[in-house]
Amino acid sequence: MFGDLVWPACILALLLLCVPALATTYYVSPTGSNSHSGESPQEAWRDLEPVNATVFSPGDRILLAAGSRYTGQLRPQGSGAEGKPIVIDMYGKGPKPRIDGAGQVAATLLLYNVEYWEVSNLEITNSSADPKPHTKGVRVHIEDFGTAHHIHLRNLYVHDISGFGGHDDDGSGDGIYWLNEGRSVRSRFDGLVIEDCHVADTHLNGIWGWSAYTNRRRWYPSLNAVIRGNLLERIGLHGLVPIGCDGVLVEYNVLKGAGVRHESCCGIWPWSCDNAVVQFNEASGVRGVRDGYSFDSDWNSRNSIFQYNYSHDNEMGFMLVCTPRVRPGNVGCVGTVVRYNISENDGWGTRPALERRPSTFFFGGDCRGTYVYGNTIYIGPKLDIHLVEHEDWNGGWSEDSYFANNIFYVEGTARYDFGLSENNVFNTNLWFGKHIERPDDPNAITDDPLLTKPGAGGAIGDGRKLAGLDAYRLRKNSPAIDKGADLKSLFGLDMGKQDFYGAPIPKGKAHDLGAHERE
Repeated sequence: MFGDLVWPACILALLLLCVPALATTYYVSPTGSNSHSGESPQEAWRDLEPVNATVFSPGDRILLAAGSRYTGQLRPQGSGAEGKPIVIDMYGKGPKPRIDGAGQVAATLLLYNVEYWEVSNLEITNSSADPKPHTKGVRVHIEDFGTAHHIHLRNLYVHDISGFGGHDDDGSGDGIYWLNEGRSVRSRFDGLVIEDCHVADTHLNGIWGWSAYTNRRRWYPSLNAVIRGNLLERIGLHGLVPIGCDGVLVEYNVLKGAGVRHESCCGIWPWSCDNAVVQFNEASGVRGVRDGYSFDSDWNSRNSIFQYNYSHDNEMGFMLVCTPRVRPGNVGCVGTVVRYNISENDGWGTRPALERRPSTFFFGGDCRGTYVYGNTIYIGPKLDIHLVEHEDWNGGWSEDSYFANNIFYVEGTARYDFGLSENNVFNTNLWFGKHIERPDDPNAITDDPLLTKPGAGGAIGDGRKLAGLDAYRLRKNSPAIDKGADLKSLFGLDMGKQDFYGAPIPKGKAHDLGAHERE
């Protein structure tokens, strides 16, 4: 009897709305054809043209053949949904699919005003002797969008990104870049993840982002950003710079060389961020005539934590903490914590072109409430540098800097310059070697800390294997064991739960000095 039943059009429409759309997998291969459907390896599309012309739906997948090569820009459209991201990946066995912008597109991979995307296993380059302005390898850009959720970039090889000019010319040449802006709708990212990517040979920056909402009078930070496990090599300017985030996590990254083309840079540094955590990173080979530090707690930021990092062989030093004088829109640099890190032979620069003296720790401008504790610092026999130096920035000087429970192992010479900074407090540090005009420390220890093999740390090359850095473990009977001050009682500090090597702290009757808590 149902054969004669005529369904009203409105009921049919409702039934169709209740049927979930089926996700589709699309294939791209140089052996395919753009007249194909793209929905099987046998019906693969030939190049990026039909990919860019398609508006994808939640759960769709775009798979590029292993070993394939394409020229131009990949700019997919459409958004996924929670639990149903749109995926770009490779299929088959062999090298990552390569997309070459040839310096003639602003970005080789562009994700514009989309969300819920996961992009993995691509090789991306954008190189030319005459590149277009603003060149990027990868650009993630939202504009008048609102909140863009769940954009994940994983296992990308981004390299040889051309540009021209310097930092202020915006000839660019950036590896991975994100931007959130909007005139009518405030826009930000929630869940931006950049993980296990390899970025190399950029004209300017390695991995960084920009926000239109960094001024505190219109503050609108991105949330839940994670930058993890990436390798950055031969970066032209800055290495890894999250900007305009609250709670960004930067961990297990390895930076080998920044400032190789433009010499006013730092390695890894959040700017205009609150509650950033920078941990388990290795940074080396950063050059700079003025900056050149491996890590930097920069201005308009609050409560940044730098912990469990390994810094070595950087031209100007280990740690920069800085801000110009506080003014509307800039909260300064407040509440930085630097703990359980290891620095080896940072500050080796001697070039006449250097605009300031190398230093292990440099405090520039109106930074306040900085806590430096539980670190192990090694200054080699050929180095004569300032272990701590302060300088003004636009007339501002730092206040309330605390150093406790650190090991300062000096085989060369360490000096100090506090300028007009105020309330520099040193308590219970181990000072070994030659310290010129060492600051007062009421509980100073000057004995050899008996480190396993100081100066022999070298390169590790994997942020997840820093626990193999045995050179700075304490030997048995070290005078640093159980000599640490209780910083919770002294300064109200949460001292953390583990040392550089992942061991719980404390183990004995008190904390040990330096980055290692011995059994």
